[in-house]
Amino acid sequence: MTEKIGVLGKKTAKRTGVERIVNAPLPTVYGQFRAVGYIDHDRGDEQVALVHGEIGTDDVLTRLHSECLTGDAFGSQHCECGDQLASALKAVVAEGSGIVVYLRGHEGRGIGLLAKLRAMALQAEGLDTVEANLALGLPVDARDYGVAAGMLHDLGVNSVRLMSNNPRKREALQQHGIEVAETVPLLIPPCESNITYLRTKRERLDHVLPHLDALAHLS
Repeated sequence: MTEKIGVLGKKTAKRTGVERIVNAPLPTVYGQFRAVGYIDHDRGDEQVALVHGEIGTDDVLTRLHSECLTGDAFGSQHCECGDQLASALKAVVAEGSGIVVYLRGHEGRGIGLLAKLRAMALQAEGLDTVEANLALGLPVDARDYGVAAGMLHDLGVNSVRLMSNNPRKREALQQHGIEVAETVPLLIPPCESNITYLRTKRERLDHVLPHLDALAHLS
């Protein structure tokens, strides 16, 4: 908690960290969830965790899903994000309990929507996703998972079974005090539109994508 100077010269407390604001039922095509809404006072983002069933405290099946408007809402085949989100929601329902933390502010690995679209335009000209970000003078990956850990702590979670192919998510959660008991692969069959992107994620961003080995026929 830090302090700021108010309009009358008095010091007022500035809130920091993650604060739970609302807990509302959310019926979806995948099953019944609770939408637990938060404010990230450090960044100003509104965040949500979709909780299914009685999650308990240990080995909770969990997905940290980075916001991707083009994939999640528009069905873009440039990435596999929309399919990963749907698969994660289905998985926690099939499990009987679990959490999907939807992380706003993570668009384009943290560079924002318009910058992501500019990077996609460069990729259409032949750059890969890493080269495109760097060509724009932007970080390759600017995401922070501290808010996700804060939300999990608030939900009483000590350890997770993390649905992810990205080892950085595991490392980040553990750094913030959430134990990762297991990494659960979330592998989506690629298509011609995203195979190059996925190979770049594996070769340059260390994502674990063993299913790409059998797809040499895709360019």
